[in-house]
Amino acid sequence: MLRWLIGGAREPQGLAEKSPLQTVGEEQTQNPYTELLVLKAHHDIVRFLVRLDAYRFASAGDDGIVVVWNAQTGEKLLELHGHTKKITAITTLPSIEACEEKNQLFLTASADRTVIVWDCNSGRQLQQVSCFQSTVKCLTVLQRLDVWLSGGNDLCVWNRNLDLLCKTSHLSDTGISALIEIPKNCVVAAVGRELIIFRLVAPVEGSLEWEIIEVKRLLEHRDNILSLVNIDDLSFVTGSHVGELIIWDSLDWTMQACERNFWDPSPQLDTQPEIKLCQKPNDTAIHHFTWDEENVFAAVGRGLYVYNLQTKRVIACQKTAHDSSILHVAKLPNRQLVSCSEDGSVRIWELREKQQLAAEPVPTGFFNMWGFGRVNKQACQPVKKQPENAISCALELIGDLIGHSSSVEMFLYFEDHGLVTCSADHLIILWKNGERESGLRSLKLFQKLEENGDLYRPV
Repeated sequence: MLRWLIGGAREPQGLAEKSPLQTVGEEQTQNPYTELLVLKAHHDIVRFLVRLDAYRFASAGDDGIVVVWNAQTGEKLLELHGHTKKITAITTLPSIEACEEKNQLFLTASADRTVIVWDCNSGRQLQQVSCFQSTVKCLTVLQRLDVWLSGGNDLCVWNRNLDLLCKTSHLSDTGISALIEIPKNCVVAAVGRELIIFRLVAPVEGSLEWEIIEVKRLLEHRDNILSLVNIDDLSFVTGSHVGELIIWDSLDWTMQACERNFWDPSPQLDTQPEIKLCQKPNDTAIHHFTWDEENVFAAVGRGLYVYNLQTKRVIACQKTAHDSSILHVAKLPNRQLVSCSEDGSVRIWELREKQQLAAEPVPTGFFNMWGFGRVNKQACQPVKKQPENAISCALELIGDLIGHSSSVEMFLYFEDHGLVTCSADHLIILWKNGERESGLRSLKLFQKLEENGDLYRPV
């Protein structure tokens, strides 16, 4: 049975420093995930989950094994062996024609310096590349050009037959940590604290050679870049080890907005109040982003921050959303958010809006906790009148999933089948919507009774 975290009501504001972690009551009435299935197949840390289709996913990790699962039943469909060391990247390789579901492939890279192409229906190893000079840390498929890229100490371009089309020179001993596609046949590679823009040049009449050309280097970050994702076709966002969030234009590669961390808690009386990303230099790394049409949601150290794309400011935060660093975050429907952490927990949040009253007396300590307001004022004073339609938001904890005994590395969300999490405890947990599962069991029971003719049999 699922073990709920015993939380009770929120702590009074005066106890915030002693117990800053928000808790939720044991009933968790807004949390739909009240059933779970524990899936066992791995023998080491499970780091990666990738969605294959509407009902299947694959898991991979430090044991070098890839396992294909049924997301509805939790059944293990395939166990794939081919790598001799830990897996470092995994991605699907979509068919040229979207309708060819029977021929779905995926790629895995490993610390054994190989990349393998797998058939996820048969489990067959179709092809293998083993000519890499370093470990491949990221894989990206450019479906429009029908090529895929591998990033390690250099950047290589491959076709479906695993022919090497072109490659860059040696970029860095630390290697490429992240890689995304942007418009104009370009890709962005994160290398240390630099972003490098490359353009792919496909063969034209009279030439059979592919080219990859470095066109620009972006040096705005002060420390290593840990996260790099597309927001839409026009912009992408990066996050660094020291808490820098930068939004870039995907067409001209200029900086659109920036939010840097400031861990000096002393307020600036002559400047506009703002929410700081973090106040501790050792708790600022941005490990992951997710987004919607309005906001970017950033995992900054142990905290969650909501950065509004229109106002270009942080509109809500939970500075201590978990006890340890947050590794993965994802947006769900109905303004909900899921985060997982090194502390072994998975938490569900809801973004709620609150209209500030123009002169409502509120203790100053409340505002200081969120990083704005003025010091040395009386405890209860009217709030300064906000601009019309000013909205403040809050992330409210509505669910706490306790099942893993070690760091939760990432998760997948299936609208019809629930939430899948993987962990350093070697386990995968499939979290199910209890109300939905109960309804499905009742439906199956009625169908079975009807088939046996017992449904209408007189007692």
